[in-house]
Amino acid sequence: MRQGGRLILRFSIFSRVGVGALIAVAVLGASVVHVAARNGSKDWVVLENCRLITNPANDGDSFHVSVGAKEYLFRLYLVDAPETDARNPGRLIEQGKYFGITVPQAIEVGQAAKEFIQEKLSQPFTVLTHMSDAMGQSRLERFYAFVETKEGDLGEQLVRNGLARSYGFKAAPPGLTSSRIEVEKLQQFEDEAKREKIGAWGANSGRLNAHTQTPATFSSFVADGKTRLPSTPPDSSAIFPIAKSAASLTRSSPVGTTGSHAKEKIPLGNIDINTATEKELTTVPGIGHVMAARIIAARPFRSADDLKRVSGIGKKKYAQIRPYFQ
Repeated sequence: MRQGGRLILRFSIFSRVGVGALIAVAVLGASVVHVAARNGSKDWVVLENCRLITNPANDGDSFHVSVGAKEYLFRLYLVDAPETDARNPGRLIEQGKYFGITVPQAIEVGQAAKEFIQEKLSQPFTVLTHMSDAMGQSRLERFYAFVETKEGDLGEQLVRNGLARSYGFKAAPPGLTSSRIEVEKLQQFEDEAKREKIGAWGANSGRLNAHTQTPATFSSFVADGKTRLPSTPPDSSAIFPIAKSAASLTRSSPVGTTGSHAKEKIPLGNIDINTATEKELTTVPGIGHVMAARIIAARPFRSADDLKRVSGIGKKKYAQIRPYFQ
């Protein structure tokens, strides 16, 4: 009996240790899966025919979206719109200070940004995301994303209209190897909105709802080839198989691209420096979207000779581009 008792005791101890070990392994495994899910996909997930879901928590840079029967919560990369209420006073104070406005004015700008995205997203739109965790306080996990409307990148539109600032979590957009070029373009849009005193930049002069008077070309994203990606993944587990490599995504308006064969055929001396659109300016070899925006912001010019005073145009660049202008 004593020997049997020892055998039973040993078996009992082994059983307890074994069950504990199994539980520990199970918990560890669950943690690994959870972390992997929050790290997101390395490829761009392209969701088409998205719809804005009306939700009180929506604001100018974070909103609920439906793709078929699935609901998501996305936060825009690279831009930050003011809060829409006073639940986060510290953040509102910081945002107000940035724009040079009061906290109540910052809330007004936040509400205007919310109304802006409701208008821009009233038609189907496209979301490009890595499914990277954007945290937040909602029960629904929030992911960072770029959002493309029929006019182009939504974040750029917000900044150009003075309803958001160039600020926030960075990611290289599809087709680019670095976020730097997009950050520079957003900063240029912000500078133009500030100069025109629109949106938050015009809140002190009654121009909160004023619109930009300068035409702008907003970036957009397209998928190579004729086959578009599925637009209605049935559930979250089906999202990742439809991810498309970033190498197969390109900017339809690549920033800073120069020296193309088409540009070499542009007639010399035909471009009016004071009236040329951004699109026309970027046909000139050596002028990308960032430089075009700088040229537009520096207007009016007495003549094209004044190109030399534009930031980033040195002697070599000037000699390259001057012959194309009147």
